[in-house]
Amino acid sequence: MLSEVISEGILVVDEQQMITASNTTTDKMFGYPEGELVGKPMQLLLPDKVRNHHTGLANNFMSEGKARQMGKGKDLVGKRKDGSEFPLEISLNPFQLRQRKYVLALIMDITEQKKAKEAMDHWFRIFDESLNEIYVFDAESFVFINVNRGAQHNLGYSMEELGQMSVMDIKPALTKDVFRRLVSPLLLKRKEKVIFETIHKRKDGSTYPVEVHLQLSLLGKQEVCVAIVLDITERKNYTQQLENKVEERTQQLKQALQAEKKLNELKTKFLSLVSHEFKTPLSSILTSTSLLSKYIESEQQDKRDKHIGTIKSKVKYLDNILTDFLSIERLDLGKVNYSMSPFPLSKLINEVVYDSNMLLKEGQRIQYPENIDGIEVEFDEKILGLALSNLVHNAIKYSPEDSTIELVVTKENGHLYIDIIDQGLGIPLEDQPFIFDRYYRASNVLTVQGTGIGLNIVRQHLHNLNANVTFKSELGKGSTFTLYIPINNKENEKNITG
Repeated sequence: MLSEVISEGILVVDEQQMITASNTTTDKMFGYPEGELVGKPMQLLLPDKVRNHHTGLANNFMSEGKARQMGKGKDLVGKRKDGSEFPLEISLNPFQLRQRKYVLALIMDITEQKKAKEAMDHWFRIFDESLNEIYVFDAESFVFINVNRGAQHNLGYSMEELGQMSVMDIKPALTKDVFRRLVSPLLLKRKEKVIFETIHKRKDGSTYPVEVHLQLSLLGKQEVCVAIVLDITERKNYTQQLENKVEERTQQLKQALQAEKKLNELKTKFLSLVSHEFKTPLSSILTSTSLLSKYIESEQQDKRDKHIGTIKSKVKYLDNILTDFLSIERLDLGKVNYSMSPFPLSKLINEVVYDSNMLLKEGQRIQYPENIDGIEVEFDEKILGLALSNLVHNAIKYSPEDSTIELVVTKENGHLYIDIIDQGLGIPLEDQPFIFDRYYRASNVLTVQGTGIGLNIVRQHLHNLNANVTFKSELGKGSTFTLYIPINNKENEKNITG
């Protein structure tokens, strides 16, 4: 029979809505054995909830007698023998045979079509509701075919406007030739996906960085490109911040390494200093002590006194070094307490000069400053004495015999200036930037006894008291060191204690 070679189900129903014929496709569709449906009421194939309503509709259709789609615009459902339901479409065709009215129904099971449509609707919702930008455009002309709402929102264009635009209208950084080269690996089937970064331009002219994931697809027979675009503004900002942080940390690490290197150098210099500066006087003390035991006669007292003097001198020298080391430690730990009080400048200079006279070499002399009587200073007297003594002792140490160390005092611009001028070795130009560094000694005095910490201590103390020490020097002609002491000492004391 013809009905058995047709893919649709065929069902014939009479005026009493009884099934008079069905083909094999219909039987299988509804889950009945072949021929079992004949003679059964058509309502058997309908869900219970629509049976009563359907009876009236069927009677109206019989009286009209016109072919049409059943339930047009509605979702029709059939009921299988096992009670399960499935979507279907039905075309109704009335006819008469031997004065009796019948309806021939062509039935299609649209379960797969329904699933496909639901899947299509699902993916379209994802496409349209995605927060990322999604573009579909012609693979040849690059004109937009469809653009999701996320892209429309980000760009500020409507779909009507975008439908008249191409990729190049929103990618000002790319020419058509450059973009064609980007797409060519897809068109030539060399790659399944192309990923690149570029700039998108909004309708208002502003721009933002994006990452484009580009693939080739088909829309019917038309070859199209599908682009999923991510706004990477935050990523770029984070990357820049991260790069800045890495650069900052790198600089900090470099500084830390430099500080560690400097510390190691200071440790090396310190060990060398201790080895040299302690060993020499200790050797002298040991020698003098050994010789003392040999001078047992009373007439040898002058020789004993000479060695006792040597021992006292070397012990004093060692004591001064230890005092300097302790001063450095207190300065580094911030444990120095300063005492500001008024005192006559002449009194302090007299004491420093008196002590320094015992260190003078043959023919050396100290020229006392003029016009200092009546000058009163409000400062830490002990610290100013330390600074002045250090500079005068250095002038004596590094000056030749028969030379003069001159002290000059002036008052100007709210400061007291004390110059210590010598005619000594002078400081080489290349050493001058480092002369106040701890343990540093100029290259032309390495054979002269010294620790290289005195000037460092003096400068730190003075800076703590809002004072300063500077110098100028010329190799072979001597040096001038200048102490700057603030005269407005009430304000100075406020700065120190505040």
